[in-house]
Amino acid sequence: MGILKELQNRILIADGAMGTLLYSFGVDYCFEELNLLQPDRITKIHEAYIEAGAEVIQTNTYGANYLKLARYGLEDQVKDINAAAIKIAKKAANGKAYVLGTLGGIRSIKKSAATIEEIKRSFREQLYTFLLEGVDGLLLETFYDLDELKTVLQIARKETELPIIAQVSIHEVAVLQDGTPLADALKQLEDLGADVVGLNCRLGPHHITKALEEVPLPERAFLSAYPNASLPDYIDGRLIYESDAEYFGECAVNLRNQGVRLIGGCCGTTPRHIKAVREKIQGLAPITYKEVKVKQTEPTVTVLSKRNKPHLHEIVAKERSVIVELDTPKTLNTTSFLEGAKALKEAGIDALTMADNSLASPRICNMAMAAIVKNELGIRPLVHITCRDRNLIGLQSHLMGLDALGIDQVLAVTGDPTKIGDFPGATSVYDLSSFELISLIKQLNEGITFSGKPLQKKTSFSVAAAFNPNVRHLDKAIKRLEKKIKHGADYFISQPIFDEKKFLEVYEHTKHLSKPIYIGIMPIVSSQNAEFLHNEVPGIKLTDEIREKMARCGSDREKAKMEGIAIAKSLIDAAFDLFNGIYLITPFMRYDMTVKLVQYIHQKCANRVQERKITN
Repeated sequence: MGILKELQNRILIADGAMGTLLYSFGVDYCFEELNLLQPDRITKIHEAYIEAGAEVIQTNTYGANYLKLARYGLEDQVKDINAAAIKIAKKAANGKAYVLGTLGGIRSIKKSAATIEEIKRSFREQLYTFLLEGVDGLLLETFYDLDELKTVLQIARKETELPIIAQVSIHEVAVLQDGTPLADALKQLEDLGADVVGLNCRLGPHHITKALEEVPLPERAFLSAYPNASLPDYIDGRLIYESDAEYFGECAVNLRNQGVRLIGGCCGTTPRHIKAVREKIQGLAPITYKEVKVKQTEPTVTVLSKRNKPHLHEIVAKERSVIVELDTPKTLNTTSFLEGAKALKEAGIDALTMADNSLASPRICNMAMAAIVKNELGIRPLVHITCRDRNLIGLQSHLMGLDALGIDQVLAVTGDPTKIGDFPGATSVYDLSSFELISLIKQLNEGITFSGKPLQKKTSFSVAAAFNPNVRHLDKAIKRLEKKIKHGADYFISQPIFDEKKFLEVYEHTKHLSKPIYIGIMPIVSSQNAEFLHNEVPGIKLTDEIREKMARCGSDREKAKMEGIAIAKSLIDAAFDLFNGIYLITPFMRYDMTVKLVQYIHQKCANRVQERKITN
């Protein structure tokens, strides 16, 4: 008869998780490879679900695409693994159940996991195997990224008339991670040709039911739901789902009451759960009418009224601006730091920038010091945020905290690897790339959390991005800047430059950009410092002339200091007419050096004003 014909008149029961059972058996490697290595084990799982009451089963191919199989060195076996999975499922079904070819989402919250073009190529390879081997329909499941799902759905709809089930995964009830309401997302999927639209994974049956309360019955398609068994617990290094099968079956009735006609299970579900669904659903007719529950939410408001001065990117786009980096202390003695901050404020800086545990060494939290200099000294802080030390939870919490403190200037960076710091064995998180972090900060500016939930306020962050001009191929570095602009960067802060000729080269390569740049300059304190920077710090090279000048200072610290300041002044002169923004990096808490450079910049500005008056 066909899946769609049957769904017109009754509710179909699908299977549950494949990975959960394999995981419980001690399998902790590529589940999809078992289609080739242990086909009997996969067959028995399919048969167990059919015996439990599943009328629709899915192939063991969720991660059987080029990109995911490449993690195991199996990228050349895409066709073999998928073809074997289809044969196994069809044999197990033996005419007693429909077989869906499963294609899983690749991106989660990280768009950098794969480009759309990579996803298209990977998806097509898997899709064509399904079409060649013959399945009863396609199941597109666990898609957190709506754009990814819409892309692959359009490809599939163009290639086949087979039934297509398209399912999104959400972090928050009734909203996708980009803020799209669930009802709108499912309508878009229906309009693109999906025959069944719904949800799977991430949430248990209670929250998926709550999410569907806001979803009307589709005009043409049907609704599906494959909830997780429950929220997972973490015990002895393993994720454990402890949901009662009876409860899961009772929840299936609630799903039916929301209009769901295809009910299965995802993570944590077993044949026991599916058997419970069958027992509770058997004999119930699908509903043909439902009243949609519209959730009332508080209106989103802006926080622009909190700002009493322009953002840094607005300032530097129009006039001269100087910001200074001063690292927070490695000890709890904050005296020198606060003295330096005060001296720099008196010198006339526009902002004090504070790195986020630079060189992967722990320092006093820059959020804490930013709050102190803002509230006690009246200095605008610019806080660096790395992807290294915090996962998604920590990053969002950190940013919300900054907003609560009234700190709205941030620099999004990847962060130095832990291997170079005080704790080389520490774990680097890197849930996000700097590109993704920029995008998500801008999402907070729209009043939407990382998971898509309304913030009930909009943040007002000005987001800087890092720029390393000290590379062999500057064109490639500029491409990265262009990409960061697309992700939402408001301006750039560069690594220090130690070659006067380099400023003009950078200017010529970046003058087409729509966003301003603070160009980095750092005074050198000694010949040893110069040699370390030149030979050991990635991305920094000094000219032979500068190294020779510092070498001539020998061990005379005062002479080296004065030479370092003179070199920095010369670099400022070279950059002055090319860039409005100057970013001074304070070496080793030697803020007296950066104070002199700030004063030098302001004096140059005053001299230029005087020259114009004389000329006019």
